[in-house]
This record gives sequence, C-alpha cells and structure tokens, in this order.
Amino acid sequence: MENLPRIADYFDRHKLRLVTAESCTAGLVVATLGDMPGCGSWLECSFVTYAPEAKCRLLGVNPATIEKYNLTSEAVAREMVQGALRNSHATAAVANTGIAGPAPTDGIPPGTICFAWGFEHEGTTLVFSETCRFEGDRNAVRKAGAEYAIERIVHYHAQLANGTGPRSS
Repeated sequence: MENLPRIADYFDRHKLRLVTAESCTAGLVVATLGDMPGCGSWLECSFVTYAPEAKCRLLGVNPATIEKYNLTSEAVAREMVQGALRNSHATAAVANTGIAGPAPTDGIPPGTICFAWGFEHEGTTLVFSETCRFEGDRNAVRKAGAEYAIERIVHYHAQLANGTGPRSS
C-alpha cells in the first residue's frame, strides 16, 4: 500500500492507538498495517469476527441489531467499532462487515462492505460509517476494502482534529 508510510507517520504524530474489528477482510487490515516497521507504537490489537456469534460475544454486537438491519449493515459495523474500543486501550478503531463474494447474500451484492471508524475524543466516542461497493473477485474486494478502511482512518480523524466531525455517537 503506497500511502502506508504517510499514514503511519500520521498515527505517530497524533498519538493514535489503533484497534481493528474485521469481518469480510478477515484480518487483512491489521496484516497490512503490521507490514509497517514500528507499527507496535500505534497498533494495539485486532478482532477478526467472521461469525455473527463472535461479533456478539467478543464485540458486544446486539443480536437484535443483526436481525433488524442485517449482518452487512452500517449499524452492525458501528456496534463492532464501539465494542473494539470498549474492549481495548485504543483511541481509534476501524471495523468492517460485508460480502466479499462470490455470490449475493440476502439480496446484497458481492463487493458490498459496511465500514465504521471510531475515535475516543474529548471524553466521548465518535463514530463515522459508510457503505461502499468494490469490484473484482473475492480477494480483490478484500484488498480494496482493507486499503479503503485504512485510508479513511486519517480522513475521519483529521475531521475531528479540525473540529468538523460529528459531535457524539
């Protein structure tokens, strides 16, 4: 990933401590970040929770949220990111849940990934979320999703640093 040194420098300068909560990328976000020398100064841990039961048990995702919104939803990604922050000493988190492929699930097309980014900021947790669709085979979708998730950590944290992010979650 071409921008990884710039991103790692941003994490260091802003004293971010990162946790990931991954589903459809199956650990590719943390593996990509782990390629950076010195990542131990800002990378705390990762939860890879493929099964719905693991999302509920390890991250505190409410089964009713999955039932109401579907496993591939921003609501689930938001609960995943909040659980990752709650269950770590991190100040920043990224989560994803989606369908890498090859076939649609519950009418949701392959390549659909729901993301959430969370930050501990001035005594509260602030969360951003998005849904994106990526093209390509299963592994291309996973790679594109992982890179997008990483890039947007800086994007959303910079909004908070500039005072343009959400006020609460």
